[in-house]
Amino acid sequence: MSRLGKITRRSFLVASTAVAGGVAFGFYAYRKPPENPLLADRKDGEAIFNPWVRIDAEGITLITPHTDLGQGATSMQAALIAEELDVEFGQFKTSPGVPSAAYYNTVLGGDALSPYASYDESMQAVAARGVFNGISKLMGLQTTGGSSAVPDSFDKLRRAGAVARETLKAAAGRKTGVAVGELKTGKGAVVLPDGKRLSYVELAPLAATIEPVKEVALRDPKEWRLIGKKMLRLDIVAKSTGTLTYGIDLEMDGMVHAAIKVNPRRAAMKSYDASKAKAMRGVSKIVEITNGVAVIADNTWRAFKAAEAIACEWEPSSYPAEMDGHWSEVAASFTAERLDKEWRNDGDVETALKTGTAVSAEYKAPYVAHQPMEPLNAVVKVGEGRVDVWTAHQIPLYAQRHAAKAAGVSPDQVHLHNQYAGGSFGHRLEFDFVIQAAEIARQMPGVPVKLTYRREDDFALEFPRQIGMARGKGSVADGKVASFDLEIATPSVLESQGGRLGEPLPPLPDGEIAAGAWNLPYAVPNFRLRAYRVPKLAPISSWRSVGASTAGFFADGFLDELIHAAGADPLEERLRLAKWDVARKVLEAVGEMSDWKGAKPGDKRGRGVALVVSFGVPCAEVVEVTDTEDGIRIDKVFVAADVGRIVDPVNFDNHLRGGVIWGLGHAMNCEITYSDGQVSQANFGDHTGMRMEQCPQISVRGLENASRIRGIGEPTVPPAAPALANAIFAATGRRLREMPFNKHVGFA
Repeated sequence: MSRLGKITRRSFLVASTAVAGGVAFGFYAYRKPPENPLLADRKDGEAIFNPWVRIDAEGITLITPHTDLGQGATSMQAALIAEELDVEFGQFKTSPGVPSAAYYNTVLGGDALSPYASYDESMQAVAARGVFNGISKLMGLQTTGGSSAVPDSFDKLRRAGAVARETLKAAAGRKTGVAVGELKTGKGAVVLPDGKRLSYVELAPLAATIEPVKEVALRDPKEWRLIGKKMLRLDIVAKSTGTLTYGIDLEMDGMVHAAIKVNPRRAAMKSYDASKAKAMRGVSKIVEITNGVAVIADNTWRAFKAAEAIACEWEPSSYPAEMDGHWSEVAASFTAERLDKEWRNDGDVETALKTGTAVSAEYKAPYVAHQPMEPLNAVVKVGEGRVDVWTAHQIPLYAQRHAAKAAGVSPDQVHLHNQYAGGSFGHRLEFDFVIQAAEIARQMPGVPVKLTYRREDDFALEFPRQIGMARGKGSVADGKVASFDLEIATPSVLESQGGRLGEPLPPLPDGEIAAGAWNLPYAVPNFRLRAYRVPKLAPISSWRSVGASTAGFFADGFLDELIHAAGADPLEERLRLAKWDVARKVLEAVGEMSDWKGAKPGDKRGRGVALVVSFGVPCAEVVEVTDTEDGIRIDKVFVAADVGRIVDPVNFDNHLRGGVIWGLGHAMNCEITYSDGQVSQANFGDHTGMRMEQCPQISVRGLENASRIRGIGEPTVPPAAPALANAIFAATGRRLREMPFNKHVGFA
């Protein structure tokens, strides 16, 4: 059967699954635009052009629905709209808007679930992405994650700005009698041929009576004023002066403060004794919630201390109580029964493995925590026929639904006010803290209840990154890599996290198990990649770069071993094997930046190179280290990535540097372990990233050769660990196959 026949049948099966889950996956439903949420409370004289642009007598408001987690999403979205609307920073205000299916993510489904490599632009690959993107639309999946905010926004937000611009020109033409073709726009106004300016605010009442102009042309990139230029992010002054309000900063009249004590083993509570807590200063109430209890007090600190004073008896965990049990389950998963998918099988691997020099290795990656600076928090007020929720969440529409269920109301009665977040790294894709806050507030009607996690709660109730293991076999001959056979076993993030989403998911292989490995852009003549699904262990979640953070380390690290066994140059052999021109140019860039062909590192010094493709972005890094008496010192890092189009060079630069530091720090030091069924680490001191004095010099370069626009929030993370491990091998001769590396070497 042809590949087209296969994908057509696969598309049908996926569509059927969606129908079974209550989603009418039909042409009409797909083409029907979601309702514009801005029209629900439209005022007289208010011009609403689409779900992203609103202009009234108070000014211009741009709706930026992707949650700002510190990655600059608000500024990026505003810049894309402003580019076409012809307004400047300072001429508008922004709002995250209300949760709505109108803001569904147009690219995440296709990129996350499609069984095709991101660089595959064949008809079958495009069709598959379309199917999954269609499901995202029908689910109303408004999501920030997967480095998708830029690719999701790039076209539709520019178009939203252009629609508003052309409609305002039409209003000006109607008001003045001047032909629309003779009108221009600039700095928030329509400009007449004689130079007279009609402000957008002035034109809004008339524009409100006109059907928005749908046929619009987007500006030629040569005319861009904002995109591709250095920008001062909208939040940078407030963040620099400490005046930006995060969810944890919210204060309201009559507010009470809550802290929780919940089973750290992710199971039920048998019993509790809160007698000591009830007698403590400032405590007003103790209430039961799912799997635990909550304390209500007059400030956060008193709530924290009272929660600590409650004695609880817990049910045991459903997963192994000790780490040996977790690792044993992973190691036992390399079986035919647990095969999730064979992602690649090029050439004749079995025959190739019997020729040349054989190489084998086993790699391991631990659970790790998200550990954002701002602990999880939410404010909930249950009123008469209305529930208000103030929090930062990456899937606000589903957070709204979970809050409604916990509060005992319908979703349309819940009003979620999405906030700026002090970091997330995937932490705010979860719902526990929203559900708990709603359960508490339901028992205190009319009172705003602010739930704040202690740092210890943040760790104890963590949904960490997946644990994983890989087994590699390969062969080299004639100074080249001849075969590459890698098996990867992890629990399924899709299964674990998707189950908590509350939606039926298609019965598909989890692409995250082997993400960053099966799609290696290398033409090894004999290449096999198998992914194995480990049965559920501790519940896991998306962690910055998800599957690629582990599989990328496994794959590039083992490839480096093969290249060394072949006696080849690590960079030159990768360049020889590179089959995707965009990735090859990224490798060439880091080679040039690091002067790879120049003078070789001296005694006790080494450098390593790694390339991982994640979220469609090829990212390569060269790490230089020195083996000192105090341990391994990371001297320099060179990083290059190609996202197709760089929206803001300053923010792009910051993302590359931040991702490198994040990836290196976690590879060096971080691990979550379980003892007696609960997380052993309680705070940053137990799970330490890179220290400031350890931070290397970092040089970055952005390329724009890719055909599709991509995001950069996560792709610099996966290459950091293998590049560091490869550098340490070059400096010391010691091959590191297990994270965190501090189990095997010290760091200066």
